[in-house]
Amino acid sequence: MKSIKVTILGKQYPLKVEDSEEEAMRRIAQYVDDKFRQYKKELNKQPDTTVMTLAALSIAEELFEERKRNRELDKQGDEVLQNVNKSLEEFIEEIKS
Repeated sequence: MKSIKVTILGKQYPLKVEDSEEEAMRRIAQYVDDKFRQYKKELNKQPDTTVMTLAALSIAEELFEERKRNRELDKQGDEVLQNVNKSLEEFIEEIKS
């Protein structure tokens, strides 16, 4: 494990990550910081906790949408594979005949 520090809204947070995960975690922290800053700019009169909560909800919404898209793609992939298998089975039956 490796100790790193990431900065979100000007505050440093220490994290322990696997060496192989350091760059990904830094990118994630940067994404979160960017999203928080975007919301802070738009909601400049709101307290940080409100800004962070709304930004976190937005990030969670993005995650859920991506998961839904992935499920739909998996379903489409399964359908394509089923069609290919069916076509192969039909082709093999033709060859046998």
